This record gives sequence, structure tokens and C-alpha cells, in this order.
Amino acid sequence: MTKVLLVDDQPLVRAGLSVLLDAEDDIAVAGEADGGAEAVLLASRLRPDVVVMDIRMRGVDGLEATRQIVDAVPEVRVLILTTFELDEYIYGALRGGASGFLLKDTDPSELVRAIRVIAAGEAVLSPSVTRRLVGEFAARPERPGAGPEQLDRLTDREREVMALVAAGLSNGEIAARLVVSPATAKTHVSRAMRKLGAHDRAQLVVLAYETGLVYPGHALAPPVTGISVPAGLLLAAGGQL
Repeated sequence: MTKVLLVDDQPLVRAGLSVLLDAEDDIAVAGEADGGAEAVLLASRLRPDVVVMDIRMRGVDGLEATRQIVDAVPEVRVLILTTFELDEYIYGALRGGASGFLLKDTDPSELVRAIRVIAAGEAVLSPSVTRRLVGEFAARPERPGAGPEQLDRLTDREREVMALVAAGLSNGEIAARLVVSPATAKTHVSRAMRKLGAHDRAQLVVLAYETGLVYPGHALAPPVTGISVPAGLLLAAGGQL
């Protein structure tokens, strides 16, 4: 059973989400919070699998609450669900450790799917959000937060796999491309995440851009060996990373 904590300052929104999620056999709403400060306390006490987090709330906002929750309870996954898709929110949410970013006009079935995907350790971004994220990196002459020297911690194969993750490929697709087993691909992804301190695949994508391993709109750069994959493929699979 996937336990979910709902965080939104609008009671009507929380009530609607609660009815939607409780109707699923494998999802249960473990608690509700009307602000970021309460969300941090409940996440630490309830230990939900997924926190569905609004951004604009009085007091501690959703971005700061996400950072605090990820720092305090690293195993908890955060899905940002908001009306706003401004670039600074997307980038801030992913840098803060969020595993997904959806807009409130998302189809209810997609929200349910996103919760299941994130609970399983993957990451989800809506296609419109992904386009904005790629554009954000494309517009930045410098990419603060990570330097190329961080890539020295990785083996050549781990860099290769990291670039393919940034191109939007799943573990199965990476395995097929590199002619290895899905378990081996997953191991490489996990090792890259651990070495770089990435909370999940979404943060690994951010680091791939910040370190210059991949560039928006260009083929993957060295040290990827003999593979040319447009970074725009990040939009594949309906925005799932």
C-alpha cells in the first residue's frame, strides 16, 4: 500500500485529492497538511511513501518544505502539484529533491500513475514542464550548482548511462542500447546517483545538464562512446524520466 501525504492550503483541493486517491486499492491518504511547516512535521512522523506538494502556500512554501523533507526523511518522495509552471519553480523543485512536477490541470488518472511511478523510485515530469526545464538550461550561459569535475567520480560506463538517463531512456531502453541486462543498467544508474549524491533520476538529469555532460538540442557529448542521442528525447515516454 502506497501511503500519501497531501499538502495544499486549499481544503477543497485536499478533499478532492483525498477522494480520488482513496478510491484506489493500492493507495491510502495517510494525512493532510495546509502548509509547508506542518508538512515537514507530518512527513517525519507519518513517513509516507509520497508527498503531494503544492508550491505557493503561506509561511513555509512548497519548495522549502520539499528541501526540508528530503533532508530529514530521504526515503520520502515528493511530487509537486501546482497551478504554476514558472521556470524557477521547476528548477527549484528538482534541485530541492522533488521526484516529479505536475500541473493541477493534469488528468486525474495521470496523477494516480505518477504517484505509483514515484513510489517505485522513478521520476515524472509532464511534457510541458520538461520542455521548460530543457529551455531553462539552454538559456543559461553558466550552470551553477555542479562542476564538470564531479563527473570524475564516475566510470566511463556510468557517465554513458547518466547521459542516456538525461536523454529520457528507461532502464530497459538503456539495457537494450548498451546490450546489457536491465539489472546491470539499473546498477549503473544507482551507482551514478550514489556517487553524485542524487536523490533520484530527476536530480541525475539536472546534474547531467549542470556538469555539461549533455546539452539541450545537441547530441550527447563525449565521453559517451559511439552513441548519438538527441537531448530532446527527454520528452519521450510522456515525460517520465
